Amino acid sequence: MKQKVQLKMRTVLEYDGERSETELLTYGTIEKNGSSFLISYEESDATGFDGATTTITAEGEKIVSIQRRGTANANLVIETGKKHHCLYGTPYGGLSVGIFTHKISNKLFEGGGSLYLKYTIDVNTSYISDNEIYLDVYPENS
Repeated sequence: MKQKVQLKMRTVLEYDGERSETELLTYGTIEKNGSSFLISYEESDATGFDGATTTITAEGEKIVSIQRRGTANANLVIETGKKHHCLYGTPYGGLSVGIFTHKISNKLFEGGGSLYLKYTIDVNTSYISDNEIYLDVYPENS
């Protein structure tokens, strides 16, 4: 059953000794589908992807997929210890990116929890950045 939730997402990017952090607070849904959790939310002007919907599918601590559909499309596969080549769409065009995952920590449960992802991104085998996503999911009423 889909439940309405509050989402707090903090992303950390490190490149060439520089560190940047962004935080997104929004509303979305979480639903359990077999052994997976699906988290969906609408993007906004704040993220630069207004008019798109993002769905995060977490399958244990082994694999997470992030799909964005709408004004910009992306399909990222994050799998512990593996590198995946994914299409990442932006309002200015698409990029083929490589994603190597260092760690996934999945503490999701029906109605809430947390998800942590640590991975490295490259474009055409050229290093771009080290990335971390901290996602906290709260019941809508909290």
